[in-house]
Amino acid sequence: MNVERVLFLCSHNSARSQMAEGFMRRLGGDRFEVASAGTDARGVNPLAVQVMAEIGIDLRGHTSKTLDRFVGEPWDALITVCDNANESCPVFPGVSQRLHWSFDDPSAATGSEEQRLAVFRRVRDEIGGRIETWLTERPHAPAARRSA
Repeated sequence: MNVERVLFLCSHNSARSQMAEGFMRRLGGDRFEVASAGTDARGVNPLAVQVMAEIGIDLRGHTSKTLDRFVGEPWDALITVCDNANESCPVFPGVSQRLHWSFDDPSAATGSEEQRLAVFRRVRDEIGGRIETWLTERPHAPAARRSA
């Protein structure tokens, strides 16, 4: 089986790219090797871990990584999930496809914990929906296996 390599990039590798990595691991199955990184590493946001756990995706073992460790590796798709990462992303030689999906930064949400969780859940659902769509648009796309 041919495994496609996908890298998700965002500013801090704390929420959006982590959630995207979790979804891709779940939905893409063993057809994809997936990683996430940021232009800066700030640690995985506990609220991202919490809202992903609500739908059965465990991010507890994830770590925040900077993109420099992935430059020079072959990637079939590099997907930026925030405008800042899209603008500051270095050139990745050998990337077959570069995509930009802009999502709001849930880590910037203010208000009570419940209000902030609502933003994390909305962004989570947007990311999951976008990945499902992308997977179904691809040739020989694996069937989406989301259980939410």
